[in-house]
Amino acid sequence: MNIAFVCTQNSCRSQIAEAFGKKYFNQKINVYSAGTDPASEINNSAVRLMKEYYSIDMEKEQYPKKLDKLPNIDILVTMGCGVKCPFVPCKKLIELNIEDPAGKSDEIFLNVIAEIKGEIQKLSEQFSDL
Repeated sequence: MNIAFVCTQNSCRSQIAEAFGKKYFNQKINVYSAGTDPASEINNSAVRLMKEYYSIDMEKEQYPKKLDKLPNIDILVTMGCGVKCPFVPCKKLIELNIEDPAGKSDEIFLNVIAEIKGEIQKLSEQFSDL
């Protein structure tokens, strides 16, 4: 099964979701992230806080990608993109509405990271029988 987390820039929320997905989903689930207009790098605050608080180095295997780099997707998760979230053909669409913490305080960032972690853990429970 392929699951993708998408937003516009693929630099923050979708990258965090990809990192937690790789940590919490079982081995039968391939986890990706992408965006319609990817940034040149993952958000520095996201990288720093994920390393510091969760011991996850997102720069090790992750980088911003365009939607056309995704394989066929079974489950598409949009992160809450404001005006219009990107869409990729999929079997199931899950729409989250998570605040974009880019440019905000570490406290806000950590709250968003915790929210994303909780959503990933809920999804992980749903897919545990695969």
